[in-house]
Amino acid sequence: MTPTQRLTDRKRAAILQAATAEFRQNGFDATSMDRIAARAEVSKRTVYNHFASKDALFTEILLQLWHNSQNSQEAQYRSDAPLPSQLRLLMQAKMAMLNDAPFMDLARVAIAETVHAPDRAREMVTRMGEREENITAWIRAAQADGRLKAGDPAFAACQLQSLIKAFAFWPQITLGQPPLDAAMQRQVVDSAVDLFLAHYAVDPAASRSPT
Repeated sequence: MTPTQRLTDRKRAAILQAATAEFRQNGFDATSMDRIAARAEVSKRTVYNHFASKDALFTEILLQLWHNSQNSQEAQYRSDAPLPSQLRLLMQAKMAMLNDAPFMDLARVAIAETVHAPDRAREMVTRMGEREENITAWIRAAQADGRLKAGDPAFAACQLQSLIKAFAFWPQITLGQPPLDAAMQRQVVDSAVDLFLAHYAVDPAASRSPT
């Protein structure tokens, strides 16, 4: 990597950090590219060189927060591993993201945008949803392996994640409830996995390797 590339990467990182702080503190509408540039100590032109719009910048922040919460190895389906343990890893990663304060703050901002600017928010939510494809892919692989019942993997993934969000996302977003403590997180994850496999597993009691 050349010195110019390193400088460019540092500026991009500074912009993302500054934008995250501005969006969390002020919301979407009150945040401007001027404020972000000033906080990042770069020119507004530099901000636009990296991000075409405030919408694109906000969406990139959400996607990075989601990406940073994931472990790509955990998302890989394994035919030699028990389904419950694999699903627990996936759902624990999901739970970790939903207990991340910056992500939840920005999720509140994004959801508020669905009221004020539904078209803009629709694109944000769609791109965030694309980052949930790892769970859909896992389910698709397990179906192909004959261990989960055939069906729409995206529908099944939505059902599974909704079991988590019902306790660890929507009450916190809409009602201001506190994040779940560690014991409740484990209970929600275990229950979601059990319910999902009770319906979708070809043989819920089967295991291809010892737990």
